[in-house]
Amino acid sequence: MMAVEQRGDDLLAVTRAFDRLRAAARQDPYPPAERRRDQLRALERALVRRQDALVQAVDADFGGRLAHETLFAEIFVSLEGLRHARRHLAGWMRPRRRSVPLALGPGRAWVQPQPVGVVGVIAPWNYPLFLALGPLTGALAAGNRVLLKPSELTPRTTALIADIVAEAVGADTAIVVSGGAEVGAHFGRLPFDHILFTGSTRVGRLVMKAAAENLTPVTLELGGKSPALVLPDADLASAATDVAYGKFTNAGQTCVAPDYALVPRSRMQDFVTELARAVPGYFPAEGGASAMSAVFGGAGRARMAALVAEAKGRGAVVRELGPPVPGLDIGPAVVLDPPEDITLQREEIFGPLLPIVPYDDVDRALDYVRDRPRPLAFYLFGRDRALIERALKTTAAGGVVVNDTLIHVAVEDLPFGGIGPSGMGRYHGRDGFDTFSHLKAVFDRKGPRLDRLARPPLKPLHRWLTKLLIGG
Repeated sequence: MMAVEQRGDDLLAVTRAFDRLRAAARQDPYPPAERRRDQLRALERALVRRQDALVQAVDADFGGRLAHETLFAEIFVSLEGLRHARRHLAGWMRPRRRSVPLALGPGRAWVQPQPVGVVGVIAPWNYPLFLALGPLTGALAAGNRVLLKPSELTPRTTALIADIVAEAVGADTAIVVSGGAEVGAHFGRLPFDHILFTGSTRVGRLVMKAAAENLTPVTLELGGKSPALVLPDADLASAATDVAYGKFTNAGQTCVAPDYALVPRSRMQDFVTELARAVPGYFPAEGGASAMSAVFGGAGRARMAALVAEAKGRGAVVRELGPPVPGLDIGPAVVLDPPEDITLQREEIFGPLLPIVPYDDVDRALDYVRDRPRPLAFYLFGRDRALIERALKTTAAGGVVVNDTLIHVAVEDLPFGGIGPSGMGRYHGRDGFDTFSHLKAVFDRKGPRLDRLARPPLKPLHRWLTKLLIGG
């Protein structure tokens, strides 16, 4: 297995990797379409060939990760992104015609997508493969060089990603580096042409602050408390099934997982009953535990225990929906009508706990969502199209799914990104290509120069023409 470039006693490895990529970008600033497609195809083949090793590496790094979650939510969606980019690359690269006003003609105007140069990607631990390769795909499709830093918390997966990238595209195109907080801070201070960071809001602020020193554009994919709003006419069984899947996949450690559910007060107990039926179907009991991915790391498990203890201490009802989650003393659980000031309601949960907030009026429920920081995702369940349209138009979220959860992330032709506290910028598909491109404006002058008639010295004809153009 190839060694990942490490910090060692200093940070020279990261700096040297960046310098190598910058030199390659300057020497060859506009890689042709066929080379880009070849790189994407090589990544596809390497992923398919290494899928078993990747499943094992993620499982080992997590201390227990369901194989089918890694296969679908990491490998399959990464492959879909690569295939989508490869199929559509020629169209994305094509100059985009723009209109020219009659008074400024004749001439042609267009937008020419151009690689920005060297892109830095910082990926988190919760989906260590997909959240590294997704941005890498967009950046390579746009013709850039990429310095990629996966999480130091998933060393086995990071080492495999380094092998795959080195094998598929080579060190003059993309390099994987690793290291802890000091390496991450140094990484953020490098003069990239664009940085994409996925992770916590706290660290996102630090990345943006460091990037500001070089005026480096940033895309931040953060998180927050994504609501699931169950409307009064929703099919409760179907909604509960989808919320259970979205919430408890990867033990809730998903940035777009439903963080809490808003449910009509009169239907709350029925909704809990449906959840209790749905969860064992996805995560049956095995050996006294739920067949669920583990909560990551000692700190994550301690935090879940503290959240439960605080909720119970404040009188909230905590109802378990199955046997314990691997690594926890509690099963996947709902917390009914929790106090608003407890940690569970103030911070992103990132674990297998689902607060259920009852409401008496849909407008109050929508106000509840609007009064809180804008989420990365918003899930609506119901049949009334007028009510759904009203919710879509009057609330803000990075993305919305109607009558399902999570699935929008896998639709490669949809942009993915947050808004406000849940992030800025977007990627996936053409939106990712555009994010990692400079959309250069080009005007090609043709024929007689009509605009010269409006240039000084201003004679009566000039004044008349100016008045004609301005109007009034």
